[in-house]
Amino acid sequence: MEIEFGKQKQNGRLQVWPKRLVLARWLGTPLLLFVVTRLGIALIAYLAVPLINDSLTPPPYHLRGTDNVLLDVFGSRWDSGFYVSIVEEGYQFTGVPLPSVAFFPLLPLLMRLTLPLVGDAVVAGILVSNLALLLTAVLFYRLVVESHGPAVADRAVWYWLIFPTAFFGTAVYSESLFLLTAIGAWYFARHGRWGMAGLLAAAAGLTRLVGVVVIPLLVWEWWRQMRGGEGGKRPSLFTLPVVLAPLAGIGLFMVYLWRVFGDPLAFVHGAAAWARQPQSVLVTVADLLQRPVGGWGTAVLAGQIHIDNWLDFSLAILFLALGLVLLRKKRYGEAVFVLLGVLIPLNSGLLMSLRRYVWVLFPAFIILAEWGERPWVDKVITTFSLLGLALFTALFANGYWVG
Repeated sequence: MEIEFGKQKQNGRLQVWPKRLVLARWLGTPLLLFVVTRLGIALIAYLAVPLINDSLTPPPYHLRGTDNVLLDVFGSRWDSGFYVSIVEEGYQFTGVPLPSVAFFPLLPLLMRLTLPLVGDAVVAGILVSNLALLLTAVLFYRLVVESHGPAVADRAVWYWLIFPTAFFGTAVYSESLFLLTAIGAWYFARHGRWGMAGLLAAAAGLTRLVGVVVIPLLVWEWWRQMRGGEGGKRPSLFTLPVVLAPLAGIGLFMVYLWRVFGDPLAFVHGAAAWARQPQSVLVTVADLLQRPVGGWGTAVLAGQIHIDNWLDFSLAILFLALGLVLLRKKRYGEAVFVLLGVLIPLNSGLLMSLRRYVWVLFPAFIILAEWGERPWVDKVITTFSLLGLALFTALFANGYWVG
């Protein structure tokens, strides 16, 4: 068999399918990983509902549920109810115990646009989240393969899709959209398409407040290209304001809140209903480390340790460490993205949900994928990730808080 420049000579004819196969890897690999992981998550959720005896009282806000098990699991749990209620009833601020203004508008806006096609807000939300997740997997793969090669890209997407809280990417949550806009903004910036990068960065700001962490990614990329680094011609000075596009997205939401509710910071004041308010991370950690009555040994043996907080704190430390590794490697934009992505929620007064928040810090998964070249590291990451994903998916399906 003679192969030359991706062409195969067979029976006297030149065929180009091997080259096409190679070129299609950027699409086929993330698509396969997406399908395999989503089917696995759906199967676990479907089996967990009847297997786990759930006697929990439903949370005290809008969760309408459906008769379809999977639609109910991924469209009617915890924060999903807020996005559905925003689509069906609009934003709520005063006169409700938990104001929906704390949730940013891009996901409910896309759900509203999709609603006429599917006829149900829950279905619309699940469709938007999963389509965003699939597009993110493709973009993430292309981003990594360009700088690290296909082997690292394979592992990065795999580790990211099997992270213990990766099931949130399939539910009516904003994580998938944030990842799509953040990774997309960086991808197009690296290719010198600053207009598209700016639009996606602004969309990241419309997805969640932590969208501001996209700014250091764009700042570093702009500066790197200006210094003549890899990635093509130098950007124009007129493209510099693009790096602040996430602030424009947040500003648009503030203008809307000011016009409708008379309070541009309604999303901050609304979040106070969850006891989220600025607080030094040192105070939060000090509260966590406060000695239990009777001592640590007694508390551990009695099962009185707040496992959720310790798990969230442990993952925060892990991702802070990965951010420092990126800093040491002089990948400054990625490092600041990860470090701020951990520190901002850590300074909100609560450890709650950190295991979900760190899932969107995608540069950390590139570092793990680089380390995963060692077979034993790959097996450790894969084993613990799959076990955590199965456990948290089963708990989430039955209405337990897992992030």
